[in-house]
Amino acid sequence: MIENNQHREYDIEVVKVDSLGTIISREQRRARYFTEDLGKGITLEMAEIPEGSFLMGSPEGEEGSRDNERPQHKVTIQRFSMGKYPITQAQWQAVAELPQINHHLEPNPSGFKGVDLPVESVNWNDAVEFCQRLANHTKRKYRLPSEAEWEYACRGGTTTPFHFGETLTTDLANYNGKDIYGRGPKGTYREKTTEVGSFGVANAFGLYDMHGNVLEWCEDRTHENYEGAPTDGSAWLDGNNSNRLMRGGARNNKPVFCRCSCRSWFGNGYRHKDSGFRVVFTGWCCED
Repeated sequence: MIENNQHREYDIEVVKVDSLGTIISREQRRARYFTEDLGKGITLEMAEIPEGSFLMGSPEGEEGSRDNERPQHKVTIQRFSMGKYPITQAQWQAVAELPQINHHLEPNPSGFKGVDLPVESVNWNDAVEFCQRLANHTKRKYRLPSEAEWEYACRGGTTTPFHFGETLTTDLANYNGKDIYGRGPKGTYREKTTEVGSFGVANAFGLYDMHGNVLEWCEDRTHENYEGAPTDGSAWLDGNNSNRLMRGGARNNKPVFCRCSCRSWFGNGYRHKDSGFRVVFTGWCCED
């Protein structure tokens, strides 16, 4: 087991598909992770996300894209750390036992039960409470990702609708395979969540399950489009509406809703049956 705060490099497999969903390349890369000890043998792996700039949002010609994903705009991101996987039920239960900050956390809220399945059916307020308890436990400033950080991390340097390429297949992600994206194939509709990392393929930053499985909460409030959006990677918190952004799509979504740039939102108190999250903090390992 990796001790708390130590980092290691791991081999990951990054795959690319063509417009038909055929894998056209498999590349072995290295990714850096460090591990937090949550107690009772439960750990949390955090991936290093390098600094950089990218075009956030979707171009006009992207199939299934919507006006709320535009205008595309350049965003500069500082280095940060992000959960390798969505938070699992085992991790949720471990943190739910930590001292309360603002409100109670239901220790077993998920509809699909399994320690290595992603936690779901948690609202935005629950996810924030989780981050606050984790921050108090680790003495690190854990939080939800900004919407810009999430998309940057999901893309992993790509500009295609999915970090895998022009389409998505159910050999690579968990979504409603009865529907297709572009010229991609139909596939399996599993109708339930899958264990995190079970597809065995990551993006270039070493992140798994960024497309499908569960929707993931972000810090940002909802805005109709990107007019006036921050360009420094920070969360867009202007306004007083209670809706918060979600990204990534879920196990029962069509692939179009699993694109890197696709945006969803719900009220911060709404426990959507497919709502999960992953955590971040600015910097790397022992840095603040």
